[in-house]
Amino acid sequence: MTDHPARRLLLVHAHPDDESINNGATMARYAAEGAGVTLVTCTLGEEGEVIPPALAHLAADRDDTLGAHRVAELAAAMKELGVTDHRFLGGPGRFRDSGMTGAPQNHREGAFWAAPVDEAAAYLVEVIRSVCPQVLVTYDPDGGYGHPDHIQAHRVAMRAADLAAEPDFRPDLGTPHAIAKIYWNRVPRAYAQDGFARLRAATVSFPGTGAVDDIPGVVDDAVITTEIDGTAYAAAKTAAMRAHATQITVEGDFFALSNNLGQPVLITEYYQLVRGERPVGGRESDLFAGVTS
Repeated sequence: MTDHPARRLLLVHAHPDDESINNGATMARYAAEGAGVTLVTCTLGEEGEVIPPALAHLAADRDDTLGAHRVAELAAAMKELGVTDHRFLGGPGRFRDSGMTGAPQNHREGAFWAAPVDEAAAYLVEVIRSVCPQVLVTYDPDGGYGHPDHIQAHRVAMRAADLAAEPDFRPDLGTPHAIAKIYWNRVPRAYAQDGFARLRAATVSFPGTGAVDDIPGVVDDAVITTEIDGTAYAAAKTAAMRAHATQITVEGDFFALSNNLGQPVLITEYYQLVRGERPVGGRESDLFAGVTS
């Protein structure tokens, strides 16, 4: 433990770009403050739609080389956020992007969605026991918006957190470690509504505007336990999002995915504490609040 930073944060995401959209400001803040920030991405995002026409040949139905390209995009995004420890679950390409719900890719060989949860979780257990994070961030049980890989990432992360603490589970994977606090990504509805109001008042080139419910993890404000003010890291977050150029178009304070519907870049990032002690009072402003070791 003497080689670890005093504060250690682990984030588990489904595809490259999810981390920058959901947690870019949070990751940049803690990295800048000297915390250990580890990102585990579960797939290469091979089934993603490609936005730039010049890169359309990368898509799964053509050259099927998008995954390797997105590895490079992720590395560039992590450089913008100051994060040096980013890994793929089981190694790059161990689990493949499963596509959207109901797609044939859900059940193809190697698809993340089709993997036994305990088998996939074992790879994450090894990371947890090595890094010894006090805080874990992942998705809610619906994966934020129902994507199979996001749901599976939630299942794997939560299961791995349990297994990593069990002395009898795979001692070959390292010394047991219990994670003190677990958070799910959330967005308060009022904050999302304010963001779309700003978008409607702005001059942007997107042909359409998304809706509040297009944002993963939107919940009533009362569900939120924790907010991270990312104002000082807004530029880092938007730069990281731009690095995922096959998936995201950024225009000022707004962005669009492949559907070309504008959304606000959400600089304040919100969470729901689902495991661990919450300090008395209002919303937390620090994911490590109350962590003593």
